[in-house]
Amino acid sequence: MRMDTRVNINFVNADNAAEIAQLAVCLTNEIIERTGTQHFDVDLPQTTVLCKRFLEEQRYRVLATWHGDKIIGFIALCESYALYTEGCFGIIQEFYVLPEYRRRKTGEALLRQAKHYARTQAWKRLELCTPPVEEFQNTVDFYLKQGFEITGGYKMKLPL
Repeated sequence: MRMDTRVNINFVNADNAAEIAQLAVCLTNEIIERTGTQHFDVDLPQTTVLCKRFLEEQRYRVLATWHGDKIIGFIALCESYALYTEGCFGIIQEFYVLPEYRRRKTGEALLRQAKHYARTQAWKRLELCTPPVEEFQNTVDFYLKQGFEITGGYKMKLPL
């Protein structure tokens, strides 16, 4: 399927914290449902407060995808540093698209924008962790198709 032409992608600010927090809770709940394990104990009000603070302090950059005036997905990025990466790199902390918008190239478009942003920050690569592989093999396959490499366990990278 092709991406709906009415979808657009932009960075959000603290005004969008409640919407991003709600989607982050959807992400964690989906992981819990699929795995049958309570990996997270996410509280929506607390998540909203944290998201707002992270966005205000610019510790957390969030690209969101809209369909009309509704946020339908987001990718959250932050900067980190390590000797093994030879400097700064980006971490995809959360990445979620509402189920009804998946397989429409929405996630690919978000990731493409995240890669572009990462390059503007001179990050050497992007890293992320996936949920347990068995229950999320489609997720792992998506990242592999986008150029990520498995680096050990569930950690993956994308050289930039």
